[in-house]
Amino acid sequence: MSNVVTENTITTGVNQDVGQMRKLVIASVLGNALEWYDFFLYGTAAALVFGPLFFPVGGDPLQGTLLAFSGFAVGFLARPLGGIVFGHLGDRYSRKMTLIMTLTLMGATTFVIGLLPVYSQVGIWAPLTLIILRFLQGVASGGEWGGGVLMLSENAPASRRGFYTAWSQMGVSGGFVLSAFAFWLVQKLPESDFMSWGWRVPFLLSIVIFLVGVYIRKNIRESKAFTQAKPQEKHEKIPLLVLVREHPKALLQAIALRLPENGASYIFFTFSVVYAKHIGISTGDIISAVTLAMLVDFFSILFWGALSDRIGLKPVYYIGVIGLLVMAFPFFWLLSTGSYGAIMLAMFLGLPFCHGAMIGTQPCIMSDLFPVRVRYSGLALGHEVGSIFSGGLGPMLAVALLIEFDAAWPVSILLVVYALLAWVALRSLPSQHEENQ
Repeated sequence: MSNVVTENTITTGVNQDVGQMRKLVIASVLGNALEWYDFFLYGTAAALVFGPLFFPVGGDPLQGTLLAFSGFAVGFLARPLGGIVFGHLGDRYSRKMTLIMTLTLMGATTFVIGLLPVYSQVGIWAPLTLIILRFLQGVASGGEWGGGVLMLSENAPASRRGFYTAWSQMGVSGGFVLSAFAFWLVQKLPESDFMSWGWRVPFLLSIVIFLVGVYIRKNIRESKAFTQAKPQEKHEKIPLLVLVREHPKALLQAIALRLPENGASYIFFTFSVVYAKHIGISTGDIISAVTLAMLVDFFSILFWGALSDRIGLKPVYYIGVIGLLVMAFPFFWLLSTGSYGAIMLAMFLGLPFCHGAMIGTQPCIMSDLFPVRVRYSGLALGHEVGSIFSGGLGPMLAVALLIEFDAAWPVSILLVVYALLAWVALRSLPSQHEENQ
């Protein structure tokens, strides 16, 4: 009889754990997708409308686009601040509470962007207000990723951490797909309507997204590793100081690992829109190709995460880094053909293959770099400092290089540099990162 009771207890415990992980996965994917939908809207709008509406400069549209992408960079510059602030709150008080706060800030700022007057109406106040709101978006997103990752990595069974944490990255891709789809729909409007009010619709929809996201996050449990940690491990007075003093190498490794994943993705799906428009390719074609590739990337992330449970984290990350080294130049050669098939091939190799392999294993490989007491701060700061030099400055630098050289090869060199720095970081990782632990 006691054996039956024991078996039933074990079965019940396993079922509860599976049920909790399923709930956490749904909350993580939906919550991240909604949060990143808001953040990615600016990238698409910067490539299509923010230049002429908020930064009208001279007769060269690329100049206005460059200034619009400077606002894009401001969001990334703010992300380490968000990582510090929300990492501190997440390490000291609550992972769950912090994620609700980041979503609230992101939803509010995105909605207000949709209400902003343009340059022709209020002059310099239009771009200034847009930049301030973009800064606040960056602060919110800086605290988002680390918390979303930890809610899965600190609850997942050891043998399937790669698979479960990859779900958190699906939210990032899902957010981009939602934002790109929203802009694709409003672009169906007549040009005058799109430029006057149509572009605002995706931003205003964020109020609905915010309400759904907060409801989801209020109904998830706190991180298991965080609640089980000893009080002295959870309540460092200033986690950032402990992180910098005791784990500087890990922080640098996280930053370097972030560069090719983030830099390549933003150049592939944001700068490529500008480059395609510059060489005469239909904006609709390039956006549809990017959206389809990101949709496949959405599912490929799970494949790469599951593969890392079998062959290890480092080998899968190497696949993505080497793939980027190989694709850095052919990507733009394929775009330059103007053939929709070639454009699709470039996007599928660049995003589901190269980007997917890196982003699918990134949560685990970075989480293992830091102990629980500073893990939120370490993940957030490493991830977001890396994003400044890749996703933040990358598209702006790429546009500047296009203006200077009227060619894509300098941008390809930039991608190669990102990949080589990550290669060095991978080689410096301790041996336990070759296995999922």
